[in-house]
Amino acid sequence: QVQLVESGGGLVQAGGSLRLTCDGSGSIAGINAMGWYRQAPGGQRELVARITRSGSTNYADSVKGRFTISRDNAKNTVYLQMNSLKPEDTAVYYCHADVRNPLFRNANYWGQGTQVTVSR
Repeated sequence: QVQLVESGGGLVQAGGSLRLTCDGSGSIAGINAMGWYRQAPGGQRELVARITRSGSTNYADSVKGRFTISRDNAKNTVYLQMNSLKPEDTAVYYCHADVRNPLFRNANYWGQGTQVTVSR
């Protein structure tokens, strides 16, 4: 089994910064793409940022220039540095990973989510 555990969420004022961390553990032979998604109250889950194993990234237009995704392949960890936060960034943030297990089978996993609240 594979577990993804997020940390780093919290309450911050507009203009502030937070850094989210997602640690993967369990039956992991390797992780292909990793990403961060978010879901605001009453809204759908949307992609925030994604990073491939080789380091290629893509971002939602709404966060470009403010958020940076990175990863440590040796630690099975992905980060999301969030700067210049806005109230509209308020949401539950979820970590996602496309994991290859020791039997070379791929499966998608999600973390439990971490709340990010940006006050005006």
